[in-house]
Amino acid sequence: MVGAYARSVENQPLPHSSPRTAAFFDLDKTVIAKSSTLTFSKSFYQGGLINRRAVLRTAYTQFIFLAGGADHDQMERMREYLSALCKGWNVQQVREIVAEALHDLIDPIIYDEAASLIEAHHTAGRDVVIVSTSGAEVVEPIGEMLGADRVVATRMVVGEDGCFTGEIEYYAYGPTKAEAVRELAESEGYDLARCYAYSDSATDIPMLEAVGHPHAVNPDRALRREALAREWPVLVFNRPVRLKQRLPGLSMPARPALVAAAAVGAAAATAGLVWYASRRRAGALAAAASS
Repeated sequence: MVGAYARSVENQPLPHSSPRTAAFFDLDKTVIAKSSTLTFSKSFYQGGLINRRAVLRTAYTQFIFLAGGADHDQMERMREYLSALCKGWNVQQVREIVAEALHDLIDPIIYDEAASLIEAHHTAGRDVVIVSTSGAEVVEPIGEMLGADRVVATRMVVGEDGCFTGEIEYYAYGPTKAEAVRELAESEGYDLARCYAYSDSATDIPMLEAVGHPHAVNPDRALRREALAREWPVLVFNRPVRLKQRLPGLSMPARPALVAAAAVGAAAATAGLVWYASRRRAGALAAAASS
């Protein structure tokens, strides 16, 4: 089923190594510092989709989420609330609001460490896949901005009138994420034993178990315990930064440009070594001549 929901994004892929590998990233609190969906609540309010009371409730929900207190039951209640909240929303209007506010709201909360990891995986020839419980209308544009190759996200049912019905067609959560990873591996030829996964939540343990290189990022208490017991690496991301403000060497160029930059850097380094060696040799010869 997930084949219909694992969408490619508009980023030109690099040639793949054989066998193919991928890095799977949860989004909220792993790649970005907040909940991607709840971050747009003010924009949805300004667009007339929600009222002031809903804005306050989503702000409280965001606080609970950031405090690390959102367990499985709370996540289920959040899902029910958001499903009811978006019932009747025009899908095209949602997409336009997200596109307009994307860089102002999401760009400043991308973890510098996560962006660097994404670049490193691309440089190594791996696909980058965002696997998020948030809605596709929010996650897909973020994935494109980050340079991801594919996105797996929750999808709502859309009626004939172009509006959300309030029902969920595909819920990318918990074990479903692991199923998505395995089905993508089968369809794309990924060697899961050589793949990577990153998440902050214990609900993503099934996804982390599915790959050979799982990583806990800013983990909640339950995931931290599990990661320590299984000797999984625990990473701390705490530097949200705008992509344009990152160091030039750590910027997020288009992937072909990234490869070209790497080639130029390697050539410059090689030239520098040759120059340094020639200078040392010339100095040694001069010293020998003078003596």
